[in-house]
Amino acid sequence: MTAARICRIERTGGPEVIGWADVDLGAPGEGQILVRHTAVGVNYIDTYFREGVYPMPLPGGIGSEAAGVVEAVGPGVAGFAPGDRIAYFAGAPGSYGTHRIVPTLTPVKLPDSIDDRTAAAVMLKGCTAEMLIERCAKVQAGETVLVHAVAGGVGLLLAQWLKAIGARVIGTTSTEEKAALAKAHGCDEVILYTQEKFQPKVMELTGGKGVRVVIDGIGKDTFEESVRCLSPRGMMVSYGNASGVIGMIDFGLLSRQGSCFATRPGLFHYYGTRPEVEAGTARLFEMLASSKVKARIDQTFPLEQAADAHRALQGRATTGSTVLIP
Repeated sequence: MTAARICRIERTGGPEVIGWADVDLGAPGEGQILVRHTAVGVNYIDTYFREGVYPMPLPGGIGSEAAGVVEAVGPGVAGFAPGDRIAYFAGAPGSYGTHRIVPTLTPVKLPDSIDDRTAAAVMLKGCTAEMLIERCAKVQAGETVLVHAVAGGVGLLLAQWLKAIGARVIGTTSTEEKAALAKAHGCDEVILYTQEKFQPKVMELTGGKGVRVVIDGIGKDTFEESVRCLSPRGMMVSYGNASGVIGMIDFGLLSRQGSCFATRPGLFHYYGTRPEVEAGTARLFEMLASSKVKARIDQTFPLEQAADAHRALQGRATTGSTVLIP
């Protein structure tokens, strides 16, 4: 018997729909491990599941990443044992809880140099940054990249990572305080979208050439203007929907901008096999160990105050990463 306290959502909606339940998880099955969580990451994608933007079976849980300790392993499991410190991200939501049974596709053992809270804050966001920069856009040294929401959890990791590989980073954010934070994490220039339109400023900063890559987690509100920031054969990488889902794409705009590309990458299309997971997380841990990339945790909440964490996140009252503590 494994007693656990888990998030339970009966209907989609605002943060108020986040409820809690005491359950017996039982024992892990074939190819599964039972994890006791020590820290749980909060990501914007969690709000998409809560609101129903991304459908899921109800009642259900939310949450995509956590760190903790293996308490039991199921039949056929190799490479993990009780007592191992691990972290994971998962495709199916459900990490908001004291315990979870997870398949062994994405969990990885944590090196001693990475503490549990850092791991919970960085697994999903850090692997997302690795995927967007190195596998999707294939950014090279000397290229200029526009990063939206650059002071957020993913944004700060993107800025540091891009700077570490020799790219020039232009970011957008909402306040002077967030702009200063972004600059302290590798952003070369920051545009306050609350004070001016970003496309003319990007063109000014690039001498009219535009950028080779835009990395955007905002979505509908920034898509068209972002495409207009691209240089010929540039790539628009849209990985989130904070302002709403992008509708039909005007392929004529991509052509007129100079044979540009637009992609909507999903993490599990790049981390779909165990070798891909191991390669990507190894690269992330390498960047963390070198201190070229650092996880910034600016907010922590007790686990059962997850609704307050969501309100802060969607109210743009957060910077860096947010972690729940069971």
